[in-house]
Amino acid sequence: MAFESLSEKLQTVFKKLRSKGALTEKDVQEAMKEVKRALLEADVNFRVVKQFIQTVSDRAIGQDVLNGLNPGQMVIKIVKEEMVNLMGADTTEIKMRPSNEITVVMMCGLQGAGKTTTAAKLAGQFKNKGKKPLLAALDVYRPAAIKQLEINGEKVGVPVFTMGDGHKPANIAKAAIEHAEKNHLNLVFLDTAGRLHVDEAMMEELEEIKAQVPVSHTLLTVDAMTGQDAVNVATSFNEKIGIDGVVLTKLDGDARGGAALSIRAVTGKPILYIGMGEKLSDLEQFYPDRMASRILGMGDVESLIEKAQAALDEDKVKEMSRKMKKNGMDYNDFLESLGQMDKMGGMQEMLSMFPGMGGKMKNVQLDDKAIAHSKAIVLSMTPAERENPDLMNVSRKRRIAAGAGLDIAEVNRFVKQFEESKKLMKQVSGMFGGKKRRGMRFPF
Repeated sequence: MAFESLSEKLQTVFKKLRSKGALTEKDVQEAMKEVKRALLEADVNFRVVKQFIQTVSDRAIGQDVLNGLNPGQMVIKIVKEEMVNLMGADTTEIKMRPSNEITVVMMCGLQGAGKTTTAAKLAGQFKNKGKKPLLAALDVYRPAAIKQLEINGEKVGVPVFTMGDGHKPANIAKAAIEHAEKNHLNLVFLDTAGRLHVDEAMMEELEEIKAQVPVSHTLLTVDAMTGQDAVNVATSFNEKIGIDGVVLTKLDGDARGGAALSIRAVTGKPILYIGMGEKLSDLEQFYPDRMASRILGMGDVESLIEKAQAALDEDKVKEMSRKMKKNGMDYNDFLESLGQMDKMGGMQEMLSMFPGMGGKMKNVQLDDKAIAHSKAIVLSMTPAERENPDLMNVSRKRRIAAGAGLDIAEVNRFVKQFEESKKLMKQVSGMFGGKKRRGMRFPF
């Protein structure tokens, strides 16, 4: 994730604070110097950093903190609260217009920020919430962008309106809204054209669209990888056409992440969503408090639970729990578990959301090759062998190894690990048997 380096540095500062017990004013000032350096290295806006450090210092040097029972923990609490305030204390989302009125969302941004993909991601999410979205292709300068929107629209099951590249974007927008009215659709995403840089022609085109159609929300997509430039882009768009919110993409990449901590403070506009990957499901609503927890190494269990609830089928969860208690899990369950983990972003993404794990995952690469080999082993089994692990014997293992193109030693290893996992799952199920789980399930 983009904040790994910042998170690691801040956790080092906090570790020193916790170890001191009693704190002096000098201790706080030294800690704030290190926090300031870490934020600036993360490409957070200088003026934002200056104000943030001043506010935290003023609060932290108060007598109630320095004379408290756990002053180090109190300082950390203040840092988190001010970080949440910096990013906007309230969670903001796209609000639908009342009754059967059509909500029009204009997506804008520079070329390469991920605007077209983000439009499809949003449309897919709102479709899953019971809305009736339409994607409209307004980028008449790049036929590839129109094609990309059509492909992504098909993947998320959302219709795409296009008139090709021979019409003005404002006219396409009007026709798209008329099409939505005729087909009883209530949400239209206008995928506008981008440029490599902010220019007057692009802004005039966006202004014309807003003048011709009733835009409910103007969302700007910015690339977190561009750091402080993302804040400058947001400022320019807001001054020229007026934006209602920001979608920050590529936060899963090797970015310093300063844009997320600066955009709200500089532009006054909230971050609504964050893109965490290339899959059409990799878009999360932005929660300032959860993001602050991730940055400070406190984890994000709430988001993990929501991912699980969205990805896991309730009936399958109940069936899995029943099998865990009876030690009756089979190889089909193993494949199912891998598929569910993939829906939740993969094991690495899941582990990074646990408290204290974010920084530790920085240099950890889970062995994708080993997972692929495990899948190959299971897929080389007969249906009967997958359903009944007790059938496994030496001759069957040899045949499976040949079918998977692997050495029999690797099959033996996998079978042994599977049996150990079954025992562990039964123990875990027993520990949690009396408690109501919120849609969570333990993967292999």
